[in-house]
Amino acid sequence: MYEIEELRKKIEAQDYIGALQIIDEIDEMSKEDKFNKIYSYMVILLLHLIKQQAEQRTTSSWDRSIFNSIDNINRTNRRRKSGGYYANRDILQEIIDEAYPRAIKEASFEAFEGKLTVDLLEEKVDPNVIKKKALSLLKCN
Repeated sequence: MYEIEELRKKIEAQDYIGALQIIDEIDEMSKEDKFNKIYSYMVILLLHLIKQQAEQRTTSSWDRSIFNSIDNINRTNRRRKSGGYYANRDILQEIIDEAYPRAIKEASFEAFEGKLTVDLLEEKVDPNVIKKKALSLLKCN
């Protein structure tokens, strides 16, 4: 990893300010990786919540996908050693807002056997209710 080599060089050169900047970059990259994973799981969570609300029913497969998405989001978001979470409530809300358009598009391929356009599917759901439910299912600070 390039950053680790650079960090070693900065420390050996006693350039501690430069070393701290590299540490900040590594920390930021780690958080971005976590948030990208959370986004991917969030799309799946929202997709199934959308299908549930639109079709006014659920299946064991949808329930399992919802459970797995929640579990994966919470596991990815949890800080193991220091405790707490990477994404607080506000960041999770941002991720939900970013993931929703992708989720509604994906849901249009699945809900009602893929017979509805995104626009028609959007008429059958309340995005605020879905987003609020998604957030309520997650653990955060």
